[in-house]
Order: sequence, then structure tokens, then C-alpha cells
Amino acid sequence: MSPALNNIVFSFLSVLYVFAVVAIMDFFVKKGFPQDISRKIVHICAASWLIFWIFLDMDSWTKYLNIAPAAIWFVLLIIKGFTASPDDDAVKTMTRTGDRQELLKGPLYFTMVMILMGTLMFEQYTAAVTMGILGFGDGLAPLFGKYWGKHRYTIMTEKSVEGSIAFLIFGILGAVLFGFIIFGHIDFKFIILAAAISTIVEAVSPKDIDNLLIPITCLLVFYII
Repeated sequence: MSPALNNIVFSFLSVLYVFAVVAIMDFFVKKGFPQDISRKIVHICAASWLIFWIFLDMDSWTKYLNIAPAAIWFVLLIIKGFTASPDDDAVKTMTRTGDRQELLKGPLYFTMVMILMGTLMFEQYTAAVTMGILGFGDGLAPLFGKYWGKHRYTIMTEKSVEGSIAFLIFGILGAVLFGFIIFGHIDFKFIILAAAISTIVEAVSPKDIDNLLIPITCLLVFYII
């Protein structure tokens, strides 16, 4: 298989993967699965899209087709954010309250980050750490805060100590996982520092903006150290 065809095939598979996750979670939500948990499963699975990088051939420009899932959803989220009905799959699996306009905030910002990571930051260790922290840390922190958070605090929005601890722990684990799978090594200094500072940023960030602030934080940490 030629490098170009190889990349086209695996980029197509990554699109199928992301759409399959949304479809599966929509099925479970219809069966009574909690919407807040389905939203975060989609969040984590979308961040895990970059694992497809290990199958791409770096010798062809078609490697940049890796952003296809994010680019498609970027357009869909804009359309759905203005026109979707309450029973739309994306509304049910990607929003907190069922308000379609939520798609134009956190989920849309997330696709923008994926596009940035898959182009300007493609095949860079920083991208693996960023998506690990954003996917797993930010994905699981709200659930721990909601279901097990007993020590609440409010800065810009209400958070919990338990949620922040979960962000730190799972952010580190996610970054370690992606760094090892994709690049074969673990930069503990960078990962721990980026996760720790991102935890603070997430704790003080306004609602729906953390999908942008966390990646910016990881990039700043990388270039500073």
C-alpha cells in the first residue's frame, strides 16, 4: 500500500471510530444511560483519536488527513448548534442540559484543539501530553466531582477538591499512556508539571473555556521548560 493510500485508509477509519462512539453512546442514552457520563466518554474517546498517528506514514502529505474527524465535526457542530432538534444524537451525547447551543462552546473548542494538534503540533510529544491531560483529566474530573465531590469550592465556577485531584491523577495517566503508545517514552517532568499547572488552570477557569485554556497551558509549560 502506498504512503498516501495508507494515510487515507487510516484517516477514514479514524472518522468511523469517532462517529461510532457517538452512535454507541446515543444508543445507550436512549436506554437510560446517564447523559453526563456519555458526554465524558465521547470526550475521552475523541481525545484518543490521535492514537491513529502510529499507523500513519510520515512520508506523505496525506498524514494531515488525520484531522478529518475533527474537521467534519467542527462543521457539524456549527450546523447542529444552530439547527439541531432536542433528539439529535450530538445534542444528547455532547451537551449537559440538552441545549443545542452548548455544542458551539466546549465541544466546538475541543475540535479546534484537535485540528491544531493534528496540524501544527502533529507528531510532537507535546500533543500527546496535551490530549492526554485534556481527554482523561478534564474528562473524568467532572464525574468525580459530581458523584464523589464532598469538598466544594468556588472561584469562577463551583468545583470540588475530589474533582481536581481526579483531574491531576487521570491527566497524568492519560499523558503517560499517549506518550508511551505513540512515542515510546515518558517525560515525567513535563507531564507532571503540565498536569499540575493545568489542574490549577482548570480549577479557576470559567465554564466551557477549559477546553481552550488547558491546551494553551500545556504548550506554555512545554516552551518554558
